[in-house]
Parts: sequence; structure tokens; C-alpha cells
Amino acid sequence: MRPLATESVVILDPSQIHRPEENYKEYNDFIVSRTDKSDNDFRNFNVNLQTDVVYNTYALMHKNQTLDFVKRKAEKWCRLNKHKMTILEAVHLLDALIDESDPDTDLPNSVHAFQTAERIRADHPDEDWFHLTGLIHDLGKVMALWGEPQYCVVGDTFPVGCRFSQEIVFPETFKANPDTQVPEYSSKYGIYKPNCGLENVKMSWGHDEYMYHVLTGNNCKLPKEALYMIRFHSFYPWHCSGDYDYLCNDEDKEMLKWVKEFNKYDLYSKSDAVPDVKALTPYYEELIAKYCPGELCW
Repeated sequence: MRPLATESVVILDPSQIHRPEENYKEYNDFIVSRTDKSDNDFRNFNVNLQTDVVYNTYALMHKNQTLDFVKRKAEKWCRLNKHKMTILEAVHLLDALIDESDPDTDLPNSVHAFQTAERIRADHPDEDWFHLTGLIHDLGKVMALWGEPQYCVVGDTFPVGCRFSQEIVFPETFKANPDTQVPEYSSKYGIYKPNCGLENVKMSWGHDEYMYHVLTGNNCKLPKEALYMIRFHSFYPWHCSGDYDYLCNDEDKEMLKWVKEFNKYDLYSKSDAVPDVKALTPYYEELIAKYCPGELCW
């Protein structure tokens, strides 16, 4: 069954207000804005995002995303038995997603997909797989169109089954999480071994993890760098604050540079001029046919 997007669904991503983006400021100096705002006007989240909305979304996430909860969500979604559709159909399904928590854009998530891809394409013209990664990185947000609550779709991600980092936004809200009362889950390493590798760590459930499983479950041909970018682009406590390195193995540490490289485009492409989606579509159709052809199971 192919779902039809008949109405807009608001996706609130409150993590944006607390992201330590000073680390990426150097990459934002060359933005060509589609608005008349000055540089100082960008990313002013106070203009349209209420603090209580931010706090309550994260409070729900941090209360509910236990190890058992994540296992249940993975069992539900990783069967990939909800729908069948192509990558491009999924992109256009995001026409119905307007992120009203973002003060820099009132455009659908599908437009942000092309903005991110085109910003990457400009800087990395010879890495076509990277262009496609930019296009598809947020496609896991289709879960919100299929009934998943927002705290299971958007926001920064984090490991479960071990101590919750103080580098996660609103860390005090984890006191309501039942796992904090389980000694095995609340120690530094929890259920994991030192340097076990992120592939062996259970992450909070969201669009990153879901899209990673869609790609691997359908045997898509993207390189491991792309898979890392998609799976961990919201793992801000790691790639921006440097926490959880003690769970990482050598491959994770090598891939970190790619996750950081991706994030500078994801963060700062939303104010770019609106791409000509119709004109760009044939190019991305070729990339989709090369790396993720045909209908995928979702």
C-alpha cells in the first residue's frame, strides 16, 4: 500500500534550540538567504518556538525512551512491512511535513532534502553518493505520517541501556525514566563493554535509526560513510559534544569526521535559495537508480 499525503503534519524538532552550533559557525558564513534577514536574525528560535513546547517534547522523550521501549519500536518498524514505495515517492511524501519549530524556514521537509543535497553537491561534486545521502537523510520522518508520536521521530538521539549523558538536552528530565532506577542501565557502560562499537549500542528510537534500517534492510548500495551519516546525524552528544567516545571503536572514530562533515550542510542549508526541484529531479533519479533502485520496503 502506498500512503498518500493529503494534509500537512507539523513536526516539532525542539532539539534545534539547544544544539551547540557554534562548532559549525564557520560553515555558515557563505549562506545565500532567500529572505531579507541579517546574519544575526538566523536561528532565533524565540520568535516561534515556545520553551514549554521544547521542554515537554523532550520530557516525553526522556521519560519514555527506555531500553525496552526502544526494543519494541525496533521490533515494530524494522520488520519493514508497513509500506512499499520508491525513494523519490518518500521524498515527496515529506511535502506534507512543515517543521514549525524552525524559524529559518516555512518550507516542507522535502525542500530541505533538496537544499541539503545541493549544498553537499556544490562542495563535493565528485561524490554522488554523498549528494543522495543529503536528499534522503530525513526520510525516516515518514513515521510521523503513519501515526508515530513526535518524541519517537524527531530530536537529538542518545544511547539507552547505560547512563544518560549530561550533554543531552534537558538532562534533568531523565529522572522520570524508569531505567535510571535500574543499576545495570544507569552505570557509565551499562549493558555495554568499553569500545564495543556504536553498531552494538541501542540508540533512542527516531528517524535516524529507522532510515538506517530501511537502507540496510533493502540492500541499498550506499557506502558505510553514508550509513553512518544517516544513522548518527542526530547523535549530538557524540559528534558535537564528544561524549560516549568510550563506547566507540576505531571504525566509529574514523567515521566521526564524515558525520561532522554532513552536519554542517544539514544545519545551515535551510535558508538557501529554494531549489528548482523539477529541474533537479532527473539527476537524483539517476542516483536513486544507482544506489537504491525500485520500490523499497518501509
